[in-house]
Amino acid sequence: MKPKKQKKPDAAAVADRHHLYELSVQCAEAEIDFVEQTFRDIRRRKPRSLREDFCGTANVCAEWVRRNNRNTAIGVDLDAEVLEWGRKNRLADLTAKQRARIKLIEGNVLRARSEPVDMLLAMNFSYWLFKKRRDLLRYFKAARRNLADDGVMFLDAYGGYDSFREIDEEREIDDGRDGFTYIWDQDAFNPVINNLICHIHFAFPDGSVMERAFSYDWRLYTLPEIRDLLHDAGFNKTTVYWQGWDEDGEANGEFYPAEDADADAGWICYIAAEK
Repeated sequence: MKPKKQKKPDAAAVADRHHLYELSVQCAEAEIDFVEQTFRDIRRRKPRSLREDFCGTANVCAEWVRRNNRNTAIGVDLDAEVLEWGRKNRLADLTAKQRARIKLIEGNVLRARSEPVDMLLAMNFSYWLFKKRRDLLRYFKAARRNLADDGVMFLDAYGGYDSFREIDEEREIDDGRDGFTYIWDQDAFNPVINNLICHIHFAFPDGSVMERAFSYDWRLYTLPEIRDLLHDAGFNKTTVYWQGWDEDGEANGEFYPAEDADADAGWICYIAAEK
């Protein structure tokens, strides 16, 4: 009697959620391109030190030290598991000298002090977890303290009238193999307090789904709120960098200083806050 073949595990059961996240929503190369060039435009010098708050897998830190042998990076995150993943999967790809120029801190961004840096990043809307105005102000003050005298803080934000809706958005991702589907699920929104509950799901060609690979409980802040709080925290100037579009109406990957913009259904921007 022939032994029964073991059933192949479905794709969702064996997939790595952190790797899928990076493929879906993070491009460390483009992010570093933007902040480095923008800092140079603002300060007329090259930045050398970077701190990434809410750093997750420290992918951006790794990209930064890879760019130049004088660059140093600090990553701060509360989640020990994701930091360990970053050490094994991102820092392990670096040379020993490059790894020596990265410091990872498991800690609260409100209290984690570090040597002053040229650039401090808070990306992927992570600072929206501070749902009380006083708490976000406290974070911006802490961030400012960790900047050099001419340092610049960089954040991102999103909005548009679709951001206030309970909707799902799907995007096909080509990972060089069978690919997968990234699903952004705006599950619940409370307009009284602008509370937003979101999830990321991943679906695979074999029909399996990794449900709620990541979940977020945020306050949906508007740009005027964010800029006002940055100024209240002591930053001297803030600039919004709006995403550009090509002739086909697709995002072109370029961001431009803007004080006026169209009322799009969905937009993404960067904010630079100068100390």
